[in-house]
Amino acid sequence: MPATLPLAPTPAHTARARNGDLLVFAVNGFSMAAWMSRVPDVKEMLALTPGQLGVVLLAVSAGALCGLPLAGRATHRFGASLAVRLAMAVAMSGLVLAAVGVEARGSMFWVMPGLFLFGVGNGVWDVSQNLEGTIVEQALGRAIMPWFHAAWSGGTVVASLISVLLVWLRVPVLLHIGVVAALTVVAVLWGTAQYLPAFDETSDTASAPAGPTRSAWTETRTLLIGVMVLAAAFTEGTANDWLAVAFVEGHHLDKALGVVALAVFLTFMTAGRIVGTGLLDRYGRVLVLRILFGSAVVGCLLVVFGSPAIAFVGAAIWGVGASLGFPVGMSAAADDPGRAHARLSVVATIGYTAFLAGPPLLGFLGDHFGMLRALLVVGAVSLLALLVLPAARPLPRSS
Repeated sequence: MPATLPLAPTPAHTARARNGDLLVFAVNGFSMAAWMSRVPDVKEMLALTPGQLGVVLLAVSAGALCGLPLAGRATHRFGASLAVRLAMAVAMSGLVLAAVGVEARGSMFWVMPGLFLFGVGNGVWDVSQNLEGTIVEQALGRAIMPWFHAAWSGGTVVASLISVLLVWLRVPVLLHIGVVAALTVVAVLWGTAQYLPAFDETSDTASAPAGPTRSAWTETRTLLIGVMVLAAAFTEGTANDWLAVAFVEGHHLDKALGVVALAVFLTFMTAGRIVGTGLLDRYGRVLVLRILFGSAVVGCLLVVFGSPAIAFVGAAIWGVGASLGFPVGMSAAADDPGRAHARLSVVATIGYTAFLAGPPLLGFLGDHFGMLRALLVVGAVSLLALLVLPAARPLPRSS
C-alpha cells in the first residue's frame, strides 16, 4: 500500500515540489522550442508549401487532442509524477523519430507519425504538470501558476537562443533534437522525484463530494474557461508555430532573424508571466486578462503592418499579451481541488483544439494571403476571449 502524505504538505516538501515542477515545466518548453526553432528548416528540407507545413504541424495537435482526454484519468490513477515520466518517454521518442524523418528528406508523411507521438505525450505531460502546479499553488495560498508557465517560457527562450546559433552553424536537425531529448529525460526524472506523490489518494477522500458527480463537460463555467484557454492557446501557439516563418517570408529576413523574432516573443511572454503573479494578486484575474488580451491584438497588428523593426516591437507586445491566459485558465479550472482532475482535463482538451485547428487554418490562409497577413486571425480570437473572461473569477472558498 503506498504511503500517504498529510493534506497540508510541510513547507519544505511544498518548496521541493515547487522547484521540481518549475524544472519539469522548463524542460517541457525547452523541448518544444527546440522543435519550433527548426520549423523553417523542416519547411525548406521537405520543400513544403505553407499549407503542407500546416498539415505537418497538425500532427502534433492531433496527438495532443488524443492524449488530453485520458490525462485526467492517468493522473488520478497513477499520480502526476508517473504520468509525467511516461508521457515524457512517449514525447521524446516521437520527437527523435520526427527528426529522423526530416533528415531522410522524404515525404512529409515520414515525419508526421513521430510528431503525432510527440503530441500524445506532450498532452498528458501538460495536464499532469499543471495539476501538480495547482496543488502547490493552493498549498501556498497565492497565485504562483504563472511562475510555472514562466519556467516553461523560460525554457523556450533558452532553447530559441541556442537554436539561433545552431541554425546559423547548420547543425543537423537530428543531432540537435537527439541531445535535447537526452537532457530532457535526465531533468524530468529528477524534477518529478520532488512531486507530492500521494495527493491523489488523500484529496479524493477529503474534498470530493459523496455520490455521483456531474460531468465536467456539462458545467458552464468550466466550458467558458475552456473557451478562454482556447483563445489563449491560439494566441500563443500561432506565434510558436508561425512567427519565425512569417518574419522570414513576410518581412524577407534571414532564417536566423526569424528565430530571433520568436525568441523576442518568448522572452517577453516569460517576463509577463514572472511579473503577472503580483498583478493577479493585486488586481484580480479578469482586469489583468482584459488588458493582456487587448495587448495581444495590438502586438499582432504591429507585426503584420509594421516595418521589420516595428514588427519586432509587435512581437514583444504580443508576447506580453499572450503570457497569462493559459496559466490563469488552469488555475481557474482547479479552484475546487476535489474536481481539479476532471476540470483540468476538459479545459486542456478544449484549449488544445486551438493547436489542432490553428496549423491548417494558418496554412490555408498563408497559401492565399501570405503568412504575415494570416496572423491577423489572432486578433479576432483574442477579441473572443474578452467576452468570456468573467468565467475566470475565483470560486468562493468553502469554510
